[in-house]
Amino acid sequence: MSVRILLLAAALAASPTVLGAATGWPMQPMTPDLEDQPSLQRGLGLYANYCLGCHALGFQRYERTADDLGIPHDVALNELVFTGQKIGELMTTAMDPESAKAWFGAPPPDLTMVARVRSPEWIYNYLKTFYIDESRPFGVNNKVFGNVGMPHALIGLQGAQREACPAGTADCRELVVEAGSGLLTQEQYDQAAYDLANFLHYVGEPMRLERQRLGIYVLIFLAVFGVFTYLLNREFWKDVH
Repeated sequence: MSVRILLLAAALAASPTVLGAATGWPMQPMTPDLEDQPSLQRGLGLYANYCLGCHALGFQRYERTADDLGIPHDVALNELVFTGQKIGELMTTAMDPESAKAWFGAPPPDLTMVARVRSPEWIYNYLKTFYIDESRPFGVNNKVFGNVGMPHALIGLQGAQREACPAGTADCRELVVEAGSGLLTQEQYDQAAYDLANFLHYVGEPMRLERQRLGIYVLIFLAVFGVFTYLLNREFWKDVH
């Protein structure tokens, strides 16, 4: 499994569809919170409805995800599984790779590891910085990933965002959403982008919270064990001195 993960990470790092050259866009801070279960649940819902049609999570199972996020299996099957898969199956996409290559130039990559290859902060800013660019094949561009090769899947939620550049400015640093063009307010869309990035952070290492909790117990054990080791060592050496 570790070899497969390393190979996937290498593939993502080399993929022009996921990771583009740095653009120098000022990144807004985003701190993931795996204790925020409602955020993770909302992120899963967004991913299932807007992303999973193209981007699989090939190392993640519906069952594990539902259990970790506190979602009953019947609810997960009815609300999140749209491919007829069973609850124990991997979160794959039904999109045909050859058709995807014809539509997008390359099959959309698996995003299981994207938060580890990049970062949750990168994903958050990427989702927030799509803007209208009619010169691009899909009519949009991105400030974090210049010349992005995919449509803006969440444009119906965010709305049409355009550059707002002062006259004579070549490097535009402001984006403005057209009023009434999206279903969500700016604050609501920011929260949606956070939830999606937070969910992908969880997907990158589902065992993270459990590992952190286990680490605390290990440190407590070592501290207690260290006390007894010190006392035993002192007992052994007291006659020597």
